[in-house]
Amino acid sequence: MKKLSLIFFLIYGTTFSQNLEEAIYAAAETFINNKNNASLKLLSTHEAQFKKQVKSKDEQLALVFLQCHKGFYLEKNSQLKDAITTFENALNRFKTNELSKFSDFDIIESCFIPLGNLYTKTGDYTNAENIIKQYIFLAEKSNHTKHQASGIINLSILYKTLEKYETVLKLTSGYLNKEDINRYQKQKVAQLRIDSQIALNKINSVKDIPKTIHNNAYSRFRSTYILQLQNGNYKEALQAFNNAKTHISQDSLSRRKLAKLYLEEAQLYKLLNKLKETKNSLNLALKTLLPNIKPTEFPNKNSLYAENTFIDIFDFYATLQEDYKSALHCYNLSFYVSQLLESNWTSQENKISNQATNRIRSEKCIDIIFDVYQNTKNDTLLFTAFQYAELNKSGVLKEKATKKTLLSQYPNDSLLLKEAYLLKEQEKITNRLINEQLGNSQASIITTLSSDLNAVSIKLKTLKEVITKKYPELNNTNFSVDDIQHKLIKDEAVLIEYFYGQKNIYQFIIDDNRINLNKINLNETTQKCIIDFIHLFDEPSIINDNINTFTTLALTLYNTLNFGKTAAYKNTIIIPDGLLNFIPFEALLTEKTNTKNFSKMPFVVQKQHVIYNTSAAFYIKDKKVENNTNKLLGFFPVFEKTKNSLIYSIDEANAIKEEMHSNLFLKNKATKETFIKNSPDYSILHLSTHANSGNASISASIAFFKETMFLNELYSLNLNANLVVLSACETGVGKRFKGEGAMSIARGFQYAGAQNVLFSLWQINDLSTSQIMQSFYKHYSDNLSANIANQQSKIDYLKDDSISNIKKSPYYWGAFVYYGQLTQPANVNNSKLIYGLIGLLIVLIVLFLLLRIKKPYGKNTTGVSK
Repeated sequence: MKKLSLIFFLIYGTTFSQNLEEAIYAAAETFINNKNNASLKLLSTHEAQFKKQVKSKDEQLALVFLQCHKGFYLEKNSQLKDAITTFENALNRFKTNELSKFSDFDIIESCFIPLGNLYTKTGDYTNAENIIKQYIFLAEKSNHTKHQASGIINLSILYKTLEKYETVLKLTSGYLNKEDINRYQKQKVAQLRIDSQIALNKINSVKDIPKTIHNNAYSRFRSTYILQLQNGNYKEALQAFNNAKTHISQDSLSRRKLAKLYLEEAQLYKLLNKLKETKNSLNLALKTLLPNIKPTEFPNKNSLYAENTFIDIFDFYATLQEDYKSALHCYNLSFYVSQLLESNWTSQENKISNQATNRIRSEKCIDIIFDVYQNTKNDTLLFTAFQYAELNKSGVLKEKATKKTLLSQYPNDSLLLKEAYLLKEQEKITNRLINEQLGNSQASIITTLSSDLNAVSIKLKTLKEVITKKYPELNNTNFSVDDIQHKLIKDEAVLIEYFYGQKNIYQFIIDDNRINLNKINLNETTQKCIIDFIHLFDEPSIINDNINTFTTLALTLYNTLNFGKTAAYKNTIIIPDGLLNFIPFEALLTEKTNTKNFSKMPFVVQKQHVIYNTSAAFYIKDKKVENNTNKLLGFFPVFEKTKNSLIYSIDEANAIKEEMHSNLFLKNKATKETFIKNSPDYSILHLSTHANSGNASISASIAFFKETMFLNELYSLNLNANLVVLSACETGVGKRFKGEGAMSIARGFQYAGAQNVLFSLWQINDLSTSQIMQSFYKHYSDNLSANIANQQSKIDYLKDDSISNIKKSPYYWGAFVYYGQLTQPANVNNSKLIYGLIGLLIVLIVLFLLLRIKKPYGKNTTGVSK
C-alpha cells in the first residue's frame, strides 16, 4: 500500500507542472497494471481532481479513457451502480465535447456496449434499449459490422429478458449467416434464436435443434437442457446441464454469471426433490455474490447491493423455509433489492413493469399470512397482509404525488424546480420518440431523441440522490391502520380494497374498529363472471336484449365480490385491482329481482355513495387544493359536420354555463394549445370530446379540435385542478399493468396533478352523457361534493320519466366512476338561502331608514315653503 502511494506521489507530485493529459493516462495505466480496491480508491481520488482541471479535448479524451477502464473494473467486481455512473459520466463527456470529431477512440466498444449491458443487468430496460439503439445506428453509419452485430445481439438479449421472442427472431434473422461477423457472434445469434424458438414451442424435440450449433458442445448441451426442462424431463435436463458445465471455464465467468449458474442448478435439484443438493447450490450462489458471508449466516440488508440475481436467490430461499417469519424475511430481502434497483431508474414505464413482477411476490406473502391467520386468528397479521397488497399499488402515481406535494411546500427550491422541469422534458421527449417511431421517421431523428432521453435520465438520477439526502421524508410513505380508521370515522365510511392475484382475489375490509381479510378463489367460474359482466357494456343493445342475463350476473358478482359486507355503510371507499378496475360497482344489484324495469332494480347506486381510489395511501392523504376558486375551464370541440359529431355537447356546455362560473371553449376554439395554456389556472377542468383507449402500440389519447393529445404529452403537464371531468369515451381504459392499473387518459390527468377525476369505463352515449352531466353540475353547484353529485345524477337519470326504459339500462348511466376524496355536502343551498335573507334584510333596513329620514325632512320643507 505504501509502495503504491509512493508511485502515485511520484506521478502526481508535479501534476500542475507537467502535462495534464499525460498525468491522466499515467494514472489510468497505473490502475490497469495493478487493479484492486486500494488502487481503485486512489484512482477515484485523482479522478475527482482531474474533473476540476480538464479543459482541452485531449484532456477530456484522456479522462474518458480513464473512466471507461474504471467502469470495467467496477462491473467485474459487481459494483454495478457505480459502474453505471462512471460509464454515464464518460459517455456524457464524450458527447458534450464532441470527441468523435476529434478522435477515432472506440466509444462503442469502450462505453456504449458495457453501459447498455449494465442497464439490462440492473433492469433499467428503457435506458438499455435507448443506448443499444444509439450505438447500432452509429455502427451502421460507420459501416462497422462487428459493432452492428454486437448491438443486435445485446438488443436481442434485452428482448429475450422481456419475453419478446418474436422480436428476437425478427432482429437476428439477417445475422445468422452473415459472413463478416466473428465466430462468437454467429454462435450467440444461433443460441438466441434457438432459445426463442423453444420458448415459442417452435422446437419441441432435441432432434429438432438446428445443426448450426452442433459444432459448439456447450451450446448444444445448453439448448438440450432448456428444451428438456421445458418439457418436464428433469433428469435429462440435469444431465445436459452438467454436460454444458464441463465445457465452460468457471474461472472465466463473472461472479454474477457464476451465481446464476449455481441458481439454475439449485432450481433443477428442487424439481428433482433433491433438497440437500438444492440448498448446497443455492448457498453457493449467495456465497458467490457475497464472498465474506459466513456459511451459517443469512445476510442483512446492509450487505446487499443492486443486483437482480439476489431477488431470484431470496425468492427461492423463501420457498425452502419451514416457518412463515423466515419465509417473509426472505421475500422482504427481495423487495429491498428491488427497491435498490428501482432507485436508479427514471422511466415510469420501467417502474410500472417492475411493480407487476413484485406483485407476484406480494401475492405469495399474502398467501402465507392468510394461511397462518386461519390457524392463529392473530389480527395483527392482517394489516401486514394489507401492507403487502399496498406495496406495489400505484407506486408511480404515489411517487409523482409526493414530489408535487414537496414542491408545493418548498416552491423556491432550485433542486425541486429543476427536477420538475426534467420530468416534464422526459415525458415530452418520450412522446416525440413514440410518435416518430410510429411514423417510421428517419433513424437519425429517433437516435437523437433516444440520446436526449438518456441524457435527461442521467441528470434526473444525479438530482434524485441530492434531493433524497436533503428531504429524507420522501422515503417515508408508511401509514398505520389507525390512520385509515381515523379517516373512516370522520367520513362515516368503510374501505374495501381488492388484490387481484394469479390464483386468488384477496379482499380487505377495514371499518372503524377492525380489518377483515377474505379470499375469493379465482377459478374459471369467477373469472368468467367478471369478464362476462364487463363485456355486457361493450354495446348498448347487449343488456337490453338480455335483461335476465344482466340481473343474474349483476347479483352474482355482487355476492362473489362480497360487496354486501359493506351494505351497512352509506359511504364506501373502493380500491379495485386488476380486471375489477373496469367494474362499475354502482351498477351491481343488491338482491334478486324479476323486474325488467331498470328504475325499479335494486342497484348499489340507490343505497350507497361509492368513491373509488387507486391506493389507500391516496385515501388517507389530506390533499391540498392549490386552486380552490371552483372556476371551471371547459372544452367542447363538438366536431360539427363530421361522422364524430357530438351535437348534445352544446347542451352540456349551456347547462354548465348556467350552473358554474366558467370559461368555455367551443368548436374551433377548443384547441390543444388553448388547453395547455389555460389548464394550470383552473380548479375544475371539463372535457366533452372523443377519447381512445389505445392499443398495444399506440397509447391512449384525447381529442381536441383538429388535434390529438397522447398520454405522454398529458404526463408532461402540471395541473392544479381539484376536479377533472372527462365527458368522453373510454377515458378510464388503456393498456393494463398489474398494480398501476390502466394506462388511461384518466391516469394521465392524475399523474399531471389532478386531485379528483370523474371518468368513463366504456364508449358512452352522447345524449345520455349530456343529461347526466347537466344533472351532475346542478347538484355539484348545490353541494360542492363531486361524489354526491355523481351518485345523484345517476339516480335522477333513473327517475326521469321522460327517459324510456331502454335508455335507463346501466350502459347509459353507469360508465362514470369518481376517483378521489370523499367530500361531505357543503350545504350551498342553505348558504344561498341565508345570503338571500341577509340581502333582503339589508334592503328592508335601507328602505326603513330612507323612510325615517324622508318624513322629518318633508315636514320641515313643507313648513318652510309655506
